[in-house]
Amino acid sequence: MAPWPRRRRSGAPVYDQAFGDRSLEQCRQDMVMGRWEGARDLLAEHPPGDWDRRAHRIRLLADAAASRRTVDVWYAADPTSPDAAVLRAETEVMRTFAAARSGAMPANDSLDQVAGLCLRAGELAPEDPYPYVSLVTLARLYERGDPNMGHWWKELRARDPHHREAHHQALRYLSPRWHGSNGEANNFAWDVAVYAPVGSPLVVLPQVARAEQYRHQTEAEGRTAIGLAYHWSGDRARWDLRNALDHWIAHRTVSYAQDVADLNYLAHGLVHAGMEGQAAAVFALLDNRATRVPWSYSGDPESLFVRWRDKAAEAGPPVKPRTSGA
Repeated sequence: MAPWPRRRRSGAPVYDQAFGDRSLEQCRQDMVMGRWEGARDLLAEHPPGDWDRRAHRIRLLADAAASRRTVDVWYAADPTSPDAAVLRAETEVMRTFAAARSGAMPANDSLDQVAGLCLRAGELAPEDPYPYVSLVTLARLYERGDPNMGHWWKELRARDPHHREAHHQALRYLSPRWHGSNGEANNFAWDVAVYAPVGSPLVVLPQVARAEQYRHQTEAEGRTAIGLAYHWSGDRARWDLRNALDHWIAHRTVSYAQDVADLNYLAHGLVHAGMEGQAAAVFALLDNRATRVPWSYSGDPESLFVRWRDKAAEAGPPVKPRTSGA
């Protein structure tokens, strides 16, 4: 096996929402300027079944389109386009969340209208799991959750049982911030990690659950809250981290669209568990590409990323994860 790459410690980390997808970033800029043709061509070029990169692109295009009418103009020009319908539905979901954050919680009738757009998109793109990702996301805004959640989840998994964005949205639904509890969120994340295929970044989901639990508890009780002493370094936390290293990093032959985000969660968990040697290998894979979450949950994200990146580099040669059977 080739040696793990070593990266020079450098200055400020690189932040890039598109995670290196230059075509996506250009289309995001076009959407803001009122041009939708680039997004049309970008979504049309996906090879069949590449739901991972398609999901990443739809999510970020919708984020750029939410404050403009560009996607509405595209849909009006071509109402039978599956891509236009899927992007329009996700954009409406994002607009609805933006309204909720501003304090204007939408009524169920309004949520039902947005759900109708998602279902219409599903009719136009029957093989695409993303309309159901939009529905699972939207379900959080219903006061008691949506009774159709189970059906939507079943339909989604029938199309892509290991859809990365879908599982992250379901985890949020099950969190105590929305319609679940820490126990439900943790159990879901553990089940997903145990049954994820070898080489899948879904094994990082317990780190996401752990970070969100930390955020929720510290916002409510402060950083000296009872129960946080071994939050990052307990036996279960360290087992989850080793599982992610052994079943994802050691078998990582495919780069997924949101690997940068998942690698940041893994690096964050490793350094807080005192596993700097293993973290060095993950920081090497990141090559100075950072995300603000989850580092922002415990302070200034940029300074914390740099501090732990440099500390991991000083820990010695990166510790390689074990391959199965080793």
